[in-house]
Amino acid sequence: MGTDIFAVEKRSEIMSRVKSKNTGLELKVRSGLHRIGYRFRIHRNDLPGTPDIVLPKYHTVIFVHGCFWHQHPGCKKATRPKQNPDFWEEKLSRNMERDRQAERDLKFLGWNVLTVWECEINSKYFSNKMTEVSRQINEGNN
Repeated sequence: MGTDIFAVEKRSEIMSRVKSKNTGLELKVRSGLHRIGYRFRIHRNDLPGTPDIVLPKYHTVIFVHGCFWHQHPGCKKATRPKQNPDFWEEKLSRNMERDRQAERDLKFLGWNVLTVWECEINSKYFSNKMTEVSRQINEGNN
């Protein structure tokens, strides 16, 4: 096991700046949805998992996930750090289990659950992704 290149205080400062709400990724997806006519609520903490975006009219929720933090299957950004592997295994596994549980709970309550991944947002195909999301929102409303 190697040593972190940053001092403990510096690493703590870096990690404290990692946002969980209103991230750049969320803002881009929200802007895309708004541009194509959707209106929504954000961070409804009365729903399991506190979805990032909630479209009540369509009974649809959207989670905007970072590929690393939520371990996007097959994505090159979903690698595990070599430093402190036991910590990261536990942390990232907990994140994935929490995501699965929230999705199960929301589906049980009748919600259509969508996930938009970081690599889909930060890609030249983002507009295609938003078209796909729009289709899924409308299909989930039937």
